[in-house]
Amino acid sequence: MRALGLDLPGLSRKTIERRPYPPGQHGGMRRRRPSDYARQLKEKQKLRFNYGVSERQFRRLMVEARRGKTETGIKLLELLERRLDNVIFRAGYAATIPAARQLVNHGHFRLNGRKANVASIRVREGDVIELRERSQKLKVVAESLESVSLMRPEWIDFDAEKLTTKITGLPDESSVPFEIEVQLVVEYYARLL
Repeated sequence: MRALGLDLPGLSRKTIERRPYPPGQHGGMRRRRPSDYARQLKEKQKLRFNYGVSERQFRRLMVEARRGKTETGIKLLELLERRLDNVIFRAGYAATIPAARQLVNHGHFRLNGRKANVASIRVREGDVIELRERSQKLKVVAESLESVSLMRPEWIDFDAEKLTTKITGLPDESSVPFEIEVQLVVEYYARLL
């Protein structure tokens, strides 16, 4: 996060407030103006690190976003926000996206009544995500639900009594919880794909 120069809420609850300069021996020194390529790479890495997506997965998402009818950048952000691990993080069940991914991989959630243990499943409008009965006593989930790190977006409807989440709409570019210039990501991949 220090190398990128901003807080990524999906990656960690920590902030760069205490040390807002890049890591390393020369982190505090003045830097020269970054090249266009450096700016594009930085924006891509922000998305990759926040959502915990490998380069191969990200490239696949980019190809899919290009095929869509909407703008490529907006579609890419929508595809990233619709991942099951991200939805579980945004609903407040986990403190970070890696923690949400682990909960999913261990089979603690049901998607539309069926066990879901693949973090990259893409949710659709009308889907219902519920915490399995035996998992409702997990200390990690209880602590996370008490202190939600981000506000729940308007496209997620959370029921605290039943511990269920309903997807009421689709995310847009304003759903991303940090500043991103998605056009630079599109430009980065324009040369590669």
